[in-house]
Amino acid sequence: MPAFAVIGGQWGDEGKGKVIDYLAEGVSAVVRYAGGNNAGHTVVNDKGEFQLHLVPSGICWPDVYGIIGNGVVVDPEVLMGELNELSDRGIETDKLCISERAHVIMPYHVLLDQLEEEARGNSAIGTTGRGIGPTYVDKTARMGIRVGDLLDPESLRPRLEQTLAFKNKLITAVYGAEPLSAEEVLEKSLEWGNQLRPYVHPTEQLVQDLLDQDQKILLEGAQGTLLDLDHGSYPYVTSSSPSIGGACTGLGLNPRSIEGVLGVYKAYSTRVGGGPMPTEVFGETADVWRKMANEFGATTGRARRVGWFDALASRYSQQVNGFTGIVLTRLDILDGFPSVKICVGYRAEGQDIKRFPSDTRLLEKCEPVYEEMAGWDAPTAKATSLSQLPDNARAYVNRIEELVGCPVQIISTGPSRDETILVQPVVV
Repeated sequence: MPAFAVIGGQWGDEGKGKVIDYLAEGVSAVVRYAGGNNAGHTVVNDKGEFQLHLVPSGICWPDVYGIIGNGVVVDPEVLMGELNELSDRGIETDKLCISERAHVIMPYHVLLDQLEEEARGNSAIGTTGRGIGPTYVDKTARMGIRVGDLLDPESLRPRLEQTLAFKNKLITAVYGAEPLSAEEVLEKSLEWGNQLRPYVHPTEQLVQDLLDQDQKILLEGAQGTLLDLDHGSYPYVTSSSPSIGGACTGLGLNPRSIEGVLGVYKAYSTRVGGGPMPTEVFGETADVWRKMANEFGATTGRARRVGWFDALASRYSQQVNGFTGIVLTRLDILDGFPSVKICVGYRAEGQDIKRFPSDTRLLEKCEPVYEEMAGWDAPTAKATSLSQLPDNARAYVNRIEELVGCPVQIISTGPSRDETILVQPVVV
């Protein structure tokens, strides 16, 4: 059986957690392939509300494997905290599997992330300060510590001592901070190894075995395509590849195994951290919108920037990923707006721009060209069928389909599983 991916089509925070939880009932495994605990997925179901940062969002279904692939960077402290909290709330966690190849976020990664971001001053990227970037740097530099290394104390010690000697030079000489103790870091690493040992597996083989057994798997994206290291608004991006290409490298997955790719979009735009966002609104309008929609990060609590739906950016992410369908979330937030806007183009330096620019400096200069549509008074919140939507809301959805170039298959009208409109059957 094939794999199906659920990927953010904007700057993250699109509501992927709810979508994955909704679809996970029909699969054998939900698999994270990139990012770390800089992602926050909120899941609301009959068991309560859960904030997940590393554990895959299908964890609430007891017969579903939750797999953390090799492309994810893992903070063992955060992961064990999540697992303990889930267990305390009656959620079974014995089907969680972690790739032995996944890289570990070490204490020096967290410290360096914070020191580097502070040193950038006004040019700060807006990282979460959780060590994700420095961990990926070490992975690329071939000096990272992988989850499997935590299980082998004999080989871990010399590698860790060598790496930490180098890192302490950076910490002290460049940033003027206090060095970390090699013995303390080693002791903590061995403790993590003992805690994680029952969950560590060669996950790329597990994924392949499930596919060979005609089982369905769901690939869980973290962050969003416009934050992709290669395809996002660089340098205001994350450190991994949240787009569909990252699913193959982050799992050891044959691309021919992927049959469908669902792109998740909010009915408007949000962004956390620095970087250009052409449709952003400001002032009192933004404050009211943000509070009404509770647009604050699940991971950091930071206020999200808000703005109108950006069709140029959305079509670009559709082209990068080859979305076979759209999931539109948070349509209910626009209930009661007298009119709604969609950005259908940009204008910069006296020129009309019809494609999402690869040059971030140009994107920063772009002013949105809007198409304005009539709003709707009747509520869409909690709607479960297309017929319940007001005519103007349906027209808005149809226009998004046209501009993005992909059919809307699911509309989310609230955080719970049952607050969902299945517009077209989703083959998952």
